[in-house]
Amino acid sequence: MEHAAIHHQPFSTDAYSYDGRRLHIKIRTKKADVNQIRLIWGDPYETQDGRWPANERQMKKAAATETHDYWFAEVAPPFRRLQYAFVLQSADQEEIFYGSSGVCPYNEKMLETIQSYFKFPFVHEADTFQAPEWVKSTIWYQIFPERFANGREDLSPEAVLPWGSKDPDVNDFFGGDLQGIIDKLDYLEALGVNGIYLTPIFSAPSNHKYDTLDYYSIDPHFGDPELFRALVDQLHQRGMKIMLDAVFNHIGSASPQWQDVVENGERSRYKDWFHIHAFPVEEGHYDTFAFTPTMPKLNTAHPEVQSYLLDIALYWIREFDIDGWRLDVANEVDHAFWKKFRQAVSAEKPDVYILGEIWHSAEPWLRGDEFHAVMNYPFTEPMIEYFADRTISPSQMASRLNAHLMNGMQQVNESMFNLLDSHDTKRLLTRCRHDEKKAQSLLAFMFAQTGSPCIYYGTEIGLDGGNDPLCRKCMVWEEEKQNQGMLKFMKRLIALRKQENALWTYGDLEWNLLDDQSDFISFSRVSDEKKLIFFFNQGSEVRHISLQDVGIEKNKKIYDAWAEESLRHTDAIDIQPGEFFILGVEDAV
Repeated sequence: MEHAAIHHQPFSTDAYSYDGRRLHIKIRTKKADVNQIRLIWGDPYETQDGRWPANERQMKKAAATETHDYWFAEVAPPFRRLQYAFVLQSADQEEIFYGSSGVCPYNEKMLETIQSYFKFPFVHEADTFQAPEWVKSTIWYQIFPERFANGREDLSPEAVLPWGSKDPDVNDFFGGDLQGIIDKLDYLEALGVNGIYLTPIFSAPSNHKYDTLDYYSIDPHFGDPELFRALVDQLHQRGMKIMLDAVFNHIGSASPQWQDVVENGERSRYKDWFHIHAFPVEEGHYDTFAFTPTMPKLNTAHPEVQSYLLDIALYWIREFDIDGWRLDVANEVDHAFWKKFRQAVSAEKPDVYILGEIWHSAEPWLRGDEFHAVMNYPFTEPMIEYFADRTISPSQMASRLNAHLMNGMQQVNESMFNLLDSHDTKRLLTRCRHDEKKAQSLLAFMFAQTGSPCIYYGTEIGLDGGNDPLCRKCMVWEEEKQNQGMLKFMKRLIALRKQENALWTYGDLEWNLLDDQSDFISFSRVSDEKKLIFFFNQGSEVRHISLQDVGIEKNKKIYDAWAEESLRHTDAIDIQPGEFFILGVEDAV
């Protein structure tokens, strides 16, 4: 047994409170090195006849990567106190004891060596990561307001271009506004989405609005407070949520605060609001977002900046009852500020959703006192690399997905924001080289994963586009120019996700087959009541599946979950190249 490969970190994503009563315990070992693991656990204060009465539980092998196996157990200590250790057994029956003192040969006396156990002194609900419950059943639709719909031409900028008249350049305006979104709410409701994420809508000179002038005002080309209030009210009447984009890492260079610094230099009352290295504030003398001089970076450690930004966050909740904040460039803002942000907005609206824009592993922000989720690029990128780019194998994709899931708390994974494209990336259809089947398979695969899925406006009607600015094309509203087949597909996928949301959120993920040679994948989402078995054929040959060989008990009802048609155990299905099939299994009535 490879002792150096064994890893468990107490008080981390390896050992945490799931709901204030139940604890999740994980341990990692070298792949195929350990045959079984027993969790030894109990209350540290309990005694029977002068001895500690240990409980034992077999741990489940929950996931595997190319290099490691991950083991899992859930326990609910009656008095919310826990001490625990592990007994690992190799294939050749070697047994070791692993606890807080490390690895040693296992014998019965180890059970009495109390100081060798990991501790979880008390399970506090206040220390438990909690996210708004509604997020787990939300299907998001991201809108770039300037390009979604022009509802009021009187709001449009002077240099506005005819809608969709050309591919967008960086500085083009086409006149999208809030009225345009209101006008299309029937369309969005029919699509099935129930959460709207808007990129910034505050006053700013650009079309993207990430160079904010005034966080308290709606950009006049988008509308006014009453128009926004009408949008929020109508969304809420339809049972839909709305999330705004907060750009707190930096501010626009045309903002009053920065202009005061430009004009007054070291005499400016705002000079400490920014990271300025020399005066006058010429390019290179101050920190910015990336290397963009029009976006000077805010000093969020400064008390006045903190007060200013927190008041803004509370204003839009109090005045308009928004449901969430998406936080731009969240990883470049200090943790101390985000902790204050979380406390402030959660006190104002306990079920507000806090989403950080972080493109890499984000565990430090997801411990329960900052964000509820991040934009889950590290999770969805392996899916894109397999289905769209064709650069990794099925087993490599599964390995990376498993590692990502195992590195997070389960309730974090349940509330993560899963996306395949956005205003910052190539559009999905373009990355799939305009292969509609690949795009559909990729969408179906992503929707079947734990987390809150998001689609970027236009994906549902086949809108394409390369990297920024081409990913920000005008939405196509003429039905004859829309891909109606894609629209029908998305409506069905969203409806199926809603129908099976509990299974896809909480059900166990089990990999059935990862065929690298034939580019074929099968996995299941499993609960006590139901199972959905997914088959994805990305190979060049038809895949023939005999349902008799799938291993389904005869007393189970089976059906085509996509077409909602009953099947017999003697049936066979052919999965064409580039297509997928979802088999439903549940108890017969």
